[in-house]
Amino acid sequence: MAEKKDSRLADPRLADPRFSIRVEMTVPFHDVDPMGVVWHGNYFRYLEVAREALLKQFDYGYRQMEASGYVWPIVDTRLKYSGPVTFEQQIIVQAELVEFENRLRINYQIFDAQSGKRTTSGFTLQVAVHIESKEMCFVSPPILFEKMGVKP
Repeated sequence: MAEKKDSRLADPRLADPRFSIRVEMTVPFHDVDPMGVVWHGNYFRYLEVAREALLKQFDYGYRQMEASGYVWPIVDTRLKYSGPVTFEQQIIVQAELVEFENRLRINYQIFDAQSGKRTTSGFTLQVAVHIESKEMCFVSPPILFEKMGVKP
């Protein structure tokens, strides 16, 4: 069986600590179903909080993206639910940028803050779309590389 490698280590440019973040939050009542378990669709809101915090670490949050002439819609996403997350549970959402040259791939893990047990894992894929032309970019625009401080 092949050993699974950390995809961030595949590209040494991603070793910068700005490309990973852990955000702690408490599950609010309005996110849970009648059994007190987070409804599956609400997990994406937790990813969004972590994603925005991650992007702001290298000054390319959504406002900066728009100001640079691009929007970055999510074109694919996947989540695997390994265990429940419940009302008032303290969780840690970890987000790591693992691809950037042609798209943004961010991997996520959600952990119970008390035990450290992983409850959820997944990813999002985003592509650059030029605001004026509405054309999708097949290569990430130079502004992303500039903000990240890496060479293409």
